Amino acid sequence: MKIGELARRSGLSAHTLRYYERIGLLPYADRNASGQRDYDAAILDRIGFLHRLKTTGMPIREMLQYAALMAGGEATLPERRRLMERHRERVRAHVDEMQACLLVLDAKIAGYGDAEARTKNNDANSRNRKRPAHSIGGRAP
Repeated sequence: MKIGELARRSGLSAHTLRYYERIGLLPYADRNASGQRDYDAAILDRIGFLHRLKTTGMPIREMLQYAALMAGGEATLPERRRLMERHRERVRAHVDEMQACLLVLDAKIAGYGDAEARTKNNDANSRNRKRPAHSIGGRAP
């Protein structure tokens, strides 16, 4: 597939795809007879994986390290696994931190709900109370 099609299907711009190729995150594409990039559909899986790594906060230097290890073949499997395990631990720690933040947000939101309910109750109670006689018309009897 041409770079425009890959860009459309991957959600990345053609510029980003060329950049990823240039820095080594993606392998160089084959070229067709007219010199245009011609990508195999399998590249979409790799781009999807890179997107996951980026979304989970993996630095580009580690993504490049992983790409270099992949190019090294099966001999690099143990090192790739260790790299992924280290990253997984960072992601888990981040998820735990986000979970704690979510609990604080939930408590804050519940507090707003309680305050709104109290305000509604106070408003309803004040409408149902009888006013003193002297307050009607602004004069005392």
